[in-house]
Amino acid sequence: MKKTISIITIFTLLIACSTVPITGRKRLNFVSDASVLPTSFAQYDAFLKENKLSTNKTKTQEIKDVGAKISKAVDLFMRKNGMTAEADSYKWEFNLVEDEQLNAWCMPGGKVVFYTGILPVAKNKDGIAAIMGHEVAHAFAKHGQERMSSSQIQEYGAAAIAIGTSSQDEKTQQMWNMAYGVGSQLGMLKYSRTHETEADKLGLVFMIMAGYNGAEAVGVWERMKALSDGSQPEFMSTHPSNDTRIQTLKDYLPEAKRLAIQYK
Repeated sequence: MKKTISIITIFTLLIACSTVPITGRKRLNFVSDASVLPTSFAQYDAFLKENKLSTNKTKTQEIKDVGAKISKAVDLFMRKNGMTAEADSYKWEFNLVEDEQLNAWCMPGGKVVFYTGILPVAKNKDGIAAIMGHEVAHAFAKHGQERMSSSQIQEYGAAAIAIGTSSQDEKTQQMWNMAYGVGSQLGMLKYSRTHETEADKLGLVFMIMAGYNGAEAVGVWERMKALSDGSQPEFMSTHPSNDTRIQTLKDYLPEAKRLAIQYK
């Protein structure tokens, strides 16, 4: 029975493995768009009803214009590379919300929110495009669905530890559960940092494809660094350090420019 379950599990993991376009990273995702996107869209609508949209028409239109250009570049890429069904599933929408948080996010399926608090960090249209490209990249690479898949695997692992140590004494069980908990938590943090770095790279490509200055992505993170106390060790964070991101973007900029020309 256990052997059968193991074979089924391995088979499931193999067929759920796919490749992120452009970066070529292997990802594990067995959560379908059909099961995620309706909920994502409903949650986005609920969020907009519960939060105040910005009354600054100029900035709101700026967010919408930049989002439209970048999403169009992503849409063209998908349609040129055999991803028509995926392109059709995205329902792009861009809104500016009145909030002092230094934040922006994109839900699966292309629903984006910018907070007014991050606009000074963006500073200009190219800065907005850098942030927008990063957030759109999360949806493009299906990071949300991938994290859901990873969380399920983490739960299965915890269950397996519980079953495997059920015959041991309570102290041994606690030791194994603690070791697994700490190890899996750090593993998930590293996984999240991988997603952030990938979104930085993809976002750089997308903003250049849309006609924006990719070098401004470095400026965004330099301004973000100036506002940060840098107290959180990188290995304990869900995001790479500001210095790491700045260097990654600088190093990747020539390749991003090359890819933007290739894929445009």
